[in-house]
This record gives sequence, C-alpha cells and structure tokens, in this order.
Amino acid sequence: MSSEDDFGIPEEHAGQGLAIAAEALFLLNLLVIPGLGFLILAALWLKHRDSAPPLAVQHLKQATYVSFWGGLLIVGAISLIVATLGVHSEWSWVALILYFTCIHSTLVLLGMFALIKAMSGQVWRYPLIGPAAVHLPKQAKTK
Repeated sequence: MSSEDDFGIPEEHAGQGLAIAAEALFLLNLLVIPGLGFLILAALWLKHRDSAPPLAVQHLKQATYVSFWGGLLIVGAISLIVATLGVHSEWSWVALILYFTCIHSTLVLLGMFALIKAMSGQVWRYPLIGPAAVHLPKQAKTK
C-alpha cells in the first residue's frame, strides 16, 4: 500500500524519492510546464519543508529557491534590455536571445546535474544563486 509521500521511486536514502521529484519539477518548470511546474514545486516545499528527511529538504529548498531567483533574473534582465535598447532595435533582440539562451541553458544543465545528484542520494547546491547547502551525516541505506 502506498502513502501520499510515496513518489514511486525505490529509495536507497531517506527522502530520495522526494528529492528526485523536486529536481524533476525544476526541469519541468524550465522545459515543459513553466509556471505550473514552479507552483507544484513550491507546494511540495511548503508541505514537506518541516517534515521531510534532510536529503529531500535540501533538494526541495535548492530547486524552489533557484526556480524563483532564476525566473526573476531572466525576467529582470530581459526587462532591463528592452527598457535600455528598446523593442525595435536589432541589438536588443540579439541581446535578448543571447541572454535567454545562455541563462536558460545553464539552468537546464545545472538542473540535470542536480537530478543526477538526487538520484544518487547526494546533496547539491546550485552555484551562485542556490542557498547554502547543508552537510548531511552519512545516511543509512533503507530497503
């Protein structure tokens, strides 16, 4: 019988299924369902931030914070470029496409790395905009 906290992933470490779900939602937010992916991720964070195992909390926190700050960076930078160069300038479109491509691609690659870390039961901190990582004690494997 499965509980509401069973994410359908066999866990080697406590909270590994939730950690994988968090990083998968981060990538879904970037690639497939922007906005909706973030809302689901934020709901998981709010629900499990005080009750989940440390591995899951770490990945939920990282994915949620980076989704929020990454979104603000992209929207803010794009707004700044349009406000500075205007929407009709060719150079504004070059800057917009270049900036969006570089930042978005970087977030996708980092999200893939984070998913790999979650799948292997390891903590992860997104560089620059990720909150400080918690050093977890050695975890006992679960069956």
